[in-house]
Amino acid sequence: MKKNYTYTILFSVFILFSLAILFFRKGENVSYGIQLRQGPSATGKEWVDAKTAMGNLIEVIRNNPENTKAKKELGFAYIQESRNSGNHSYYDALALALFDEVLKKESDNYEAMIGKATVLLSQHHFADAIPVANDALRINPYSSAVYGILTDAYLENGDYKTAIEMADHMSALRPDMRSYSRVSYLREIHGDYSGAIHAMKLAVDAGYPGMEQTEWSRVQLGKLYENTGNLLAASELYNEALYFRNAYDPAYAGLARIEKAKGNYVEAIDYLKKAISIRSDFSYQMELTDIYRISNEPVLASQSAHKAVELLAGVSGNETNAVHGHYADRELALAYLDAYDYNMALKHALIEYNRRPNNIDVNQTLAWVNFKLGRYKEAEKYCTIALKTGSKNPTLNFQAGLIFEKVGDIQKGKMYVNKAIKTSPYIDPLLQWEDVTFFALR
Repeated sequence: MKKNYTYTILFSVFILFSLAILFFRKGENVSYGIQLRQGPSATGKEWVDAKTAMGNLIEVIRNNPENTKAKKELGFAYIQESRNSGNHSYYDALALALFDEVLKKESDNYEAMIGKATVLLSQHHFADAIPVANDALRINPYSSAVYGILTDAYLENGDYKTAIEMADHMSALRPDMRSYSRVSYLREIHGDYSGAIHAMKLAVDAGYPGMEQTEWSRVQLGKLYENTGNLLAASELYNEALYFRNAYDPAYAGLARIEKAKGNYVEAIDYLKKAISIRSDFSYQMELTDIYRISNEPVLASQSAHKAVELLAGVSGNETNAVHGHYADRELALAYLDAYDYNMALKHALIEYNRRPNNIDVNQTLAWVNFKLGRYKEAEKYCTIALKTGSKNPTLNFQAGLIFEKVGDIQKGKMYVNKAIKTSPYIDPLLQWEDVTFFALR
C-alpha cells in the first residue's frame, strides 16, 4: 500500500512537472521575439496594442509554421517596434529572419522583399538593399515604397543624382509624409534650407499627430530650424512633439540642444537624462559628454564618452560585423573621437569609407578624424568631398574652415567659418575652441 502511494505521488509530481514545462514553454513561444520596453515608453496604450498584436501573430505562427502571411505581418510589426522602442539590433534581426523564411518559399513575394530591403537599410547594409528593392520594383514598378527604399539606399551610398531621381518618382506616385521627408533631406544637403523646411512642413501636415512617424518628422523640422539659428521655432516643435507623443526621447534631446545653445547646461543635462531614461542611445551619451566637457566636468565626460562606445560596440559586435548585424563604424568613429581615441576613430572611419567612399557624411567624419590627428592635407582631401553637394550645415562648414586654415588657405577658411556662422550663430563651443585665434581673426 505504501509502495503504491509512493508511486501515486511520484506520478502526480511527474504530471505536474510536465504540465509546468508545457505551460512555460507555451508562454515562452507566445512571447518569443518580444522584449519588454523600459522607462516611460513601457506604459500606455500603444505598447499594450503592439505587444498584443505581436503576441497574437506569434501564436498564429506557432500553430501554423507555414503561414507566410502571418510571418510578413509579424516582420513589419517588428520593424515598427524597432522604431518605437529604439531596439533596432534585436528586432531587425528577427524581422529579417522572417522575411527570408517567406522568400525561401515564395521567391517573388513583393511584400517580403519590401520588408527585407527596409531592414537592410536599418542595419546600414545600404548596398545590399538595392538589388532586393530592384527585384521588388520589377514585380511592382508603380510602388512608391520601393522608390523610397532606393532613394535612401542611393543617398547613403553617395549617389545623390540617382537618389534625386528615385525621390522624384516616389513623389510623383504618392506625395505623402514619406516622400516629403526624403525630398526635404535632399534639399537640405544641397544647401536649400528654405526648401527643406517647406517640404518637412508638408510631411508633418500629412501625418497623424502622435504617430511615431509624424513626430519624427516634427523633430526633423525642429532640427532644420535649429541648424538655421531659429531656436524659438525649434523649441516649439520639440514641445509639440512631446505634447502629441508622451516621453518621445528625440524631442527631449532636441530641447537639450536648445538649452545647450543658450548656455543653460544644467537644463540641457536634465533633458538628456530624460531622453536616456527612455532610450539608451549612443548619440545622447555623446551630447551629454560634450556638455560635461563644456561645464568642466572631465570625469563625468570621460564616463559618458566610454558609455557611448560601449553602446555602439554592442550593436556593431566587431569590426568585420556579421551579415545580419548592424554596420555602425561611422558612429563608432565619432564615439571614439569623443573618447579621445583617435587611432580607433580612424580605423572605424576608414572601414565605413571603404563601404561608402562617396557619402558626404562619411567623408566629413574621416576629414575630422584626420584633423584631430594633425593630418591636415588628408583632412582637406576628404573635406572637399564632404562639401561637394553645397551643404550649408553649420558644423560641416565650420570644420571645413578650420581645416582649410590649417593647410594655409586662410581666405578660404575664413569664408567657410563665416558661412557657418551666417547660417547659425550657435556653433558648438567645443568646435570653436579648436582654434580660438583663427576664430577671432575671421
